[in-house]
Amino acid sequence: MTTPKRVRFAVAHINHHHIYAQVEQLLVAGAELVFFYAPEPDLAHKFATAYPQATAARCEEEIFEDDSIQLVVTSAIPCERAGLGMRVMRHGKDFQTDKPGFTTLDQLADVRRVQTETGQIYSISYNERLQVRAAMKAGKLIKSGAIGKVIQMVGMGPHRIHPPEREPWFFERDKYGGILADIASHQFEQFLYYTGSTEAEIVSAQVANFGHPQHPGLEDFGDVVLRGNGGMGYIRVDWFTPQGLDAWGDGRTFILGSDGYIELRKYIDIAGRPGGDHLLLVDHKGIQYIDCSGEPLPYGRQLVYDIIHRTETALPQQHCFLASELALKAEAQATRLGYLGS
Repeated sequence: MTTPKRVRFAVAHINHHHIYAQVEQLLVAGAELVFFYAPEPDLAHKFATAYPQATAARCEEEIFEDDSIQLVVTSAIPCERAGLGMRVMRHGKDFQTDKPGFTTLDQLADVRRVQTETGQIYSISYNERLQVRAAMKAGKLIKSGAIGKVIQMVGMGPHRIHPPEREPWFFERDKYGGILADIASHQFEQFLYYTGSTEAEIVSAQVANFGHPQHPGLEDFGDVVLRGNGGMGYIRVDWFTPQGLDAWGDGRTFILGSDGYIELRKYIDIAGRPGGDHLLLVDHKGIQYIDCSGEPLPYGRQLVYDIIHRTETALPQQHCFLASELALKAEAQATRLGYLGS
């Protein structure tokens, strides 16, 4: 895959540290970082130190009005991402955001309309697949028929919370969208990808604040059962990773097929193997361990290609939106358990 010209991009709003991984994947793909805008002095200083090649913009409009900028990237406060994305697309530019891309179904409906009207790309960095080498390898194995027809995916996304490092908005549900809309958006995207589902329904969902009554707006646990036209799914996410784990979360994915199954130990193997990106494959021939640390991550390169050629090789637009739609519907339908405040 070749790119006949270089994509120039800008960063606008950097409220989550995921922005650095988002930028790196584009730089590795050959894109050029031109501008950044962050109204918070501390965040702006940190970003400028990391990327001295980028010029600090005085305002959003300076980025929007530069016709040479093709892509705007953000990790804004979640509730502000959809509005920013619509402003970007109306200025004839593509948009990439950290997850969640939306905090309400109304936001999603508005963005879908603007994306259709403008024809611009609205891409969400679902990094628990797109930036995980073991997850990319699993996709290749499934497409090759390694485990037969996929029957079910179980996705687990535990996270460490460490409140002192979190900004106030992190604990306000209307700003982060709820645990299923936020963290579980990763698992919904993986469910669609691994099962090949193009439609799905939420069978049941529940959320709770079991352990953080001092933060009544926080949901620290959530799980979902869902049914797609390509397979079944179960998702569990939480903020209960203990301090004793040498990773921010023991992310696991289990994919059951008619002729075998795959387990991903994405970030750590508590059985003792060093590092992350571990894949276990069990089929009729036996048990196979695959070290996926050398597996390529094509999302950034594919997104650059799509920007230039107006294709959908990185993350098909409807797939991107459907993953968010399912996460938002699960959040809206969820039974509230435990201590959630008023």
